[in-house]
Amino acid sequence: MKLALRFLQFAALAATALASPAQAATEIMWWHAMSGELGKQLEKLAADFNASQSDYRIVPTYKGNYTETVTAAIFAFRSRSQPAIVQVNEIATATMMAAKGAIYPVFDLMRDQSEPFSPEAYLPAVTGYYSDVAGNMLSFPFNVSTPILYYNKDLFRAAGLDPEVAPKTWAEVGAAAKRLRAAGSPCGLTTSWPSWVHVENFSAFHNLPLATRANGFGGLDAELTFNNQDVVRHIAQLAEWQATKVFDYSGRGQSAEPRFQKGECAIFIGSSGTRADIKANSKFEVGYGMIPYRPETTGAPQNSIIGGATLWVLRDRPRTEYAGVARFFAYLSKPEVQAAWHQHTGYLPITRAAFDLTRAQGFYDRDPGAAIGIEQLTLKPPTENSKGIRLGSFVLIRSVIDEELEQVFSAKQSAQAALDLAVERGNRLLRQFERANPDR
Repeated sequence: MKLALRFLQFAALAATALASPAQAATEIMWWHAMSGELGKQLEKLAADFNASQSDYRIVPTYKGNYTETVTAAIFAFRSRSQPAIVQVNEIATATMMAAKGAIYPVFDLMRDQSEPFSPEAYLPAVTGYYSDVAGNMLSFPFNVSTPILYYNKDLFRAAGLDPEVAPKTWAEVGAAAKRLRAAGSPCGLTTSWPSWVHVENFSAFHNLPLATRANGFGGLDAELTFNNQDVVRHIAQLAEWQATKVFDYSGRGQSAEPRFQKGECAIFIGSSGTRADIKANSKFEVGYGMIPYRPETTGAPQNSIIGGATLWVLRDRPRTEYAGVARFFAYLSKPEVQAAWHQHTGYLPITRAAFDLTRAQGFYDRDPGAAIGIEQLTLKPPTENSKGIRLGSFVLIRSVIDEELEQVFSAKQSAQAALDLAVERGNRLLRQFERANPDR
C-alpha cells in the first residue's frame, strides 16, 4: 500500500513538472553596428554570455553603420519598440546625453541592480570620455581604439632605413617618407580618418585644446579653438608634402588602409582596431609605433584619445531586462572576457586587469605592436585637453573638418583659412545644438 502511494505521489509530481515547463530566459535586444569578422566576434560574446547562465538571453542585431544604428534606435524609442542596449560611436556622446528621459546611465543601472562596478578598474583615458563632470560613467565602454603608426619594414629596408625603429616625430616621419619616395614607393605616408588623426588626436597628443570649456565637458557653450598655430603648421606641412606624394591624402574613413596593405604607401596612421586585419592582409612585415609628435610643442607627447563605440542603455524596457543588462556588463568586464576580445579583434582592453592578463599570457611577446595603443593612451594622465571630446553634433562637425582639410590637400585653400572656416562652421553647429538643449 505504501509503495503504491509513493508511486502515485511520484507520478503526480512528474505530471506537474511536465505541465509546468522551465521558465523561458528573458530576451534582451542589443542593436549594434559591427559587420564581418567583428560582427562574428560580437555574436560570440553574446553566445558565450548566454551559455554562462540560463536567466537571460542577449539577442544581437546588426542595424548598419553607427549613424544608421543610432537613427534606428531613436525612431524605435518613439514607437516604444527600442532595444535595451544600443551601440553608439564615441563622438555622439554629447548627443546621447541630451536625450533626456531616454538614457539609463550605466552607473545608476549597476548600482540599482547591485552588480559589481568600479570605475577605477577601467583605463582613465576610457572612463574620462564616457563620464560626467562628477566622474560617473554614463555608458559602457565596448570597442575602444586609438590611432597608431604602421610601417612597411620591407620598404624601410629597401630605402636604407632601420626597420626596427619607428619614426617618433613628425620631422622623422617626413624624412623617412622622403627616403621611401626616392627609393621608389608611390606614396610615403597616408592616414585614415583625417579629422580624428590630424586635428582631434594631434591636439590631444600635444596637450592642445580642441575647444573651450574642457573640450565641451564643462558646458554646451564651448567654442572650437583648433585653428591655432600648432595645428595650422601641421596641416600646412602635410599640404606641402602632398605636392610630392611624401604625404598622399587617400580620403575619409578607412579608405587609406588598403593602400598600405597593398604596399603602395610605406607609412600609415590608422586605428589600432584594424591591426589584426592589417597583419592578416599585408604580404610584408609590419612595424608599429605611436603617433608622431612635434617636440617643439610644449607638453608633447601627452596621451592620445579614443575612438570606437560604447553601449548605451535605453529606458522604458521591462524591469526584468535591466537585471540582465547589468549582469551582461559585469560579464563583459571580466579580465578573461576583455582579454579575449582584445586579442581577437585588435580593439583595446578597457580595464587594467585585462591588459595585465594579456601580458601575462605572453600575447604581446608573440604579437609585437599589440600593446602600442594601450601604452599611448596611458603615456601620461589625461588632462582637460586629452581626456576626450564632449561636443554636441560632433558627427557633423567632424564632416565639416574633413571637408575643409580636403580643400587644403587639393591646394584650393591655405591651412589657416580652411581651419578658420572649419571653426566658424563648427561653432554654428554648436550654437544650434545649444539652443536645442536649453536645459542641459
